[in-house]
Amino acid sequence: MKTKSIFFNLLFIGTVFVGCKSQKELNTNQDINAIDFTKAYTINNSDFGTKTSMTISNEKRILITNSLPNHKTGSFPNEGNPNTISEQKLTYTFPLNPVLTGHAKWAREFGVAVNGIKFEPETAERFECETGETYRIEAKQDEFNLGLDFNNAHVQPTGAYHYHGIPLELIVQLDNGEDLILIGYANDGFPIYYSKSENYKPSFRLSKNPRTGEFCTYSNPKQSTTKNIENTDPNGIFVSDWEYIEGSGDLDECNGTMLNGNYVYFATMSYPYIGRCLKGAFSEKRPNGPPPGMRNNKNDKPRK
Repeated sequence: MKTKSIFFNLLFIGTVFVGCKSQKELNTNQDINAIDFTKAYTINNSDFGTKTSMTISNEKRILITNSLPNHKTGSFPNEGNPNTISEQKLTYTFPLNPVLTGHAKWAREFGVAVNGIKFEPETAERFECETGETYRIEAKQDEFNLGLDFNNAHVQPTGAYHYHGIPLELIVQLDNGEDLILIGYANDGFPIYYSKSENYKPSFRLSKNPRTGEFCTYSNPKQSTTKNIENTDPNGIFVSDWEYIEGSGDLDECNGTMLNGNYVYFATMSYPYIGRCLKGAFSEKRPNGPPPGMRNNKNDKPRK
């Protein structure tokens, strides 16, 4: 009888242990659409290795992440992207009460999604012309394969997976039935939303001005391409193909607007997809780049 008693005690302890483990896994790979991302939170997903946490301290949001996405991705490396997703060690700090300056300032890294994956909408790929023009290639276009997956994302040489447009798999996870979904924070601290109904329209259109540029070359480790750009029509391949027309849509030149008395940004299905500039006070560690989205390639100044 004593042996039998010991057996049942061990069985009970084992059952409790398994039950606790299952609960731990449930908490680790939680449905994140129930999280309030305006407060402190943690996303740990053992299936994908995601470890991301947001704390709030001293009037700042502090996001610490290994930048591994908590959702399915495309296969990397692939034909257009030779890099492999790898774990990072990154910390982002955003002001809890951002300050709106009202002045658009170009930002290389627009912000970070709630899961710790950064939004970096523009690319390093470009055509350099012998006549002096520089044309930065858009990530989302059909002429050059940059290896974007179904999340409008690919991988940098550092192994950092990053979004160039709407992160579709993340949107599915965050969807709680409401039209507006908080998907991240811009580097100036203002929130980034996605509207399922696409009620907030950008104010960009393709330029009607023919391009200039002769003997233009784009090269990467696998190929080199020469293109005659002189007198060709903008079709969306290049950043400078697009121009901002104030008042033509609902959003400003940084893809932002006032919502319920507060300034916010929107990620959109149409250009610019993710904002190329910020309207709030921020600093960026990287060297200064070109001005927002639309630019004249000869003197690198914004088009009016």
